[in-house]
Amino acid sequence: MLDGWELLIIGVVAIVIIMWGPSKIPEFAKALGRAKGEFSKAQKEFSEAASSSISPPASTTTTVTVPPIQAPPAQALKSRDEMLIDTARNLGISTEGKTREQLSDEINAKVRVLGSSA
Repeated sequence: MLDGWELLIIGVVAIVIIMWGPSKIPEFAKALGRAKGEFSKAQKEFSEAASSSISPPASTTTTVTVPPIQAPPAQALKSRDEMLIDTARNLGISTEGKTREQLSDEINAKVRVLGSSA
């Protein structure tokens, strides 16, 4: 005779057939198979990526020579304060009698206004 689990499975299959009809069941099975295949593929790719990031192959390491960076002439270097003052003046902000923090705040405010109007 049939157990409780077997009757339950038969009942679920019967409900599925009634709800979707016999023509939809193969499509449903194909969709489940594709989903399982995609999941397995993604799981395999993830495990390969994780293992390759732990130990990179020796053939991918190459030596690159980078030319040294040349410093600009001393007269071209500006202090942070000079750069801050130049930036403020370029934005049309008055710099007289203001601290570095006040200038920074005004520059930030002006940039936000200019950024929101664009």
